[in-house]
Amino acid sequence: MKHHVIIGNGPAGVVAAETLRKNVPADDAIVLFGDEDAPPYSRMAIPYLLHGDITERGTWLRKDAQHWKQLGITLRRDRVTSLDTAAKTLKLASGGTQSFDTLLIATGSSPVLPRIPGIHAQRVHTCWTLDDARAIEQFAVPGARVIQLGAGFIGCIIMESLVRRRVQLTVVEMGDRMVPRMMGETAGGMIRDWVQGKGVAVHTGARIESIESNPNDLSAPLAVRLSTGERLPADLVISAAGVKPNIGFLEHSGVQCLQGVLTDERMQTNVPGIFAAGDCAEAFDALYGKPIVSAIQPNAVDQAYVAAMNMAGKHTKLRGVTQINVLDTLGLISTSFGQWQGAPGGQGVELTDRAGFKHLSLQFLGDVMVGSNSIGTTAHIGVLRGLVEGRVKLGGWKDRLLDDPTRLMEAYLASAQAQDRRGDTVHH
Repeated sequence: MKHHVIIGNGPAGVVAAETLRKNVPADDAIVLFGDEDAPPYSRMAIPYLLHGDITERGTWLRKDAQHWKQLGITLRRDRVTSLDTAAKTLKLASGGTQSFDTLLIATGSSPVLPRIPGIHAQRVHTCWTLDDARAIEQFAVPGARVIQLGAGFIGCIIMESLVRRRVQLTVVEMGDRMVPRMMGETAGGMIRDWVQGKGVAVHTGARIESIESNPNDLSAPLAVRLSTGERLPADLVISAAGVKPNIGFLEHSGVQCLQGVLTDERMQTNVPGIFAAGDCAEAFDALYGKPIVSAIQPNAVDQAYVAAMNMAGKHTKLRGVTQINVLDTLGLISTSFGQWQGAPGGQGVELTDRAGFKHLSLQFLGDVMVGSNSIGTTAHIGVLRGLVEGRVKLGGWKDRLLDDPTRLMEAYLASAQAQDRRGDTVHH
């Protein structure tokens, strides 16, 4: 009998636990740790909770309360404070310990709080946990003055919820455009223009300098001072300034970390029997030849499956790390694939219709498309993903696309079929 322990009960932890149960002996113990007072749930469902589309139960990853008991998976509420790799034990915040034979680190990530005076004041919240959602629901009422710090991917999803709650919303982004880690200058500027057209005030290239509580000269609980010199009244401030992997408890453990927990193609760390998956993992991407953190749910699920299969003794490799984002910003669809910002020594082409809110950017290295951005269309999403992730050799079609980027479908059909005939690997 073996003990398989998983730290973190988000999507990665849940998929790993279920995969293990299908692939290990029935008497093997599987323990799933979470540190929140809630069943395993999806953080990505929180905006829909704020929309009013679902209840808290709707955020649960598995709706049946008996699900875990029926599978023989033990849920434990506790926080892991340190790892002893030699003794194969975890130290817990409750004071106890947990031993393991195999271990999966699926601790996810946490919001980064900028060093701003007043960031810990009342009515200043992140939007990451169910507790956060409850606080936001209390203050984000129709007409409330809400200031959101950050206009990245998560920030744009939160923004949708706030607009639907009919608040007076102001977004402050220190980058020169919206979604700066996913979109180039033209695309990010177009998203800003679209959002402003929907009644949201947007300050790009600006920082929040301080958050003051109970200012005497404004009839608001908070006042926010911007780097532009403006001072804005607020009923609620939401910080969406990015996230960082939860790996602090691994200090001095001997498990190698850079940005996240370093893993190989089997999702194993440098310590045999210890694996990582999800937002906290730095997984090796064969397409780019280096490990990367790509904190999106499809990656978490893929990595968790691979890790669990290897924990069960079944040799499985990760195909690669998906670098894809599809974002709906108040009805405007945008996508980002691979090296959207271009590759050194590469070529690129852009086609832009600002008035129609349509944009297409293609980036090439040699005759391979290595990245792309698009706005205002969903027609080419599958083709863009196939070309970028499949590393399809375009041959003469590269120059044709540089002349006319709209010929994507023709290029894909001709080049992918030719690559299939040659026997090269294409990921569809």
